[in-house]
Amino acid sequence: MTETSTNTPAGTTGERAPWPAGRYGRRRERRTTPRAVVGVLAAVTAVAMAAIGWQLFRAYGDGDYSASVTRFTDMTDTQVVITILVRLPADGDAVCTLRARGASGAQVGQEDVTVSPGPDPARTQVTHRLVTSGRPVTGEVKGCRPA
Repeated sequence: MTETSTNTPAGTTGERAPWPAGRYGRRRERRTTPRAVVGVLAAVTAVAMAAIGWQLFRAYGDGDYSASVTRFTDMTDTQVVITILVRLPADGDAVCTLRARGASGAQVGQEDVTVSPGPDPARTQVTHRLVTSGRPVTGEVKGCRPA
């Protein structure tokens, strides 16, 4: 007869050894959460995430009024000329906030500029001379909003 080897210590069967009585307290029974509670929590979480997403879209996601700087030139101690490309709806004006920063990163000029749609409202180009209080190193558009 051949004996087969198992990975259990000598003198034990393959079953789990019981804890010594009274030494570790009593074991708690495993609690299961009812499926209805899990479903309700999942639904509440989904509604909350949708509400947060909607608020973020309203604050930052309106793609009808977007702008980007295409160039900034003619930098002197008192000005910078900024050219921006603005996306507008066909029937809407926008107010875009332009700013200039100095070498230290501090803001040296800021101005709100009203932009009306051009022949192609999705690609309206605007050039503006921004007066600064010091020598700028960059010109930026902070953002645009409906006028």
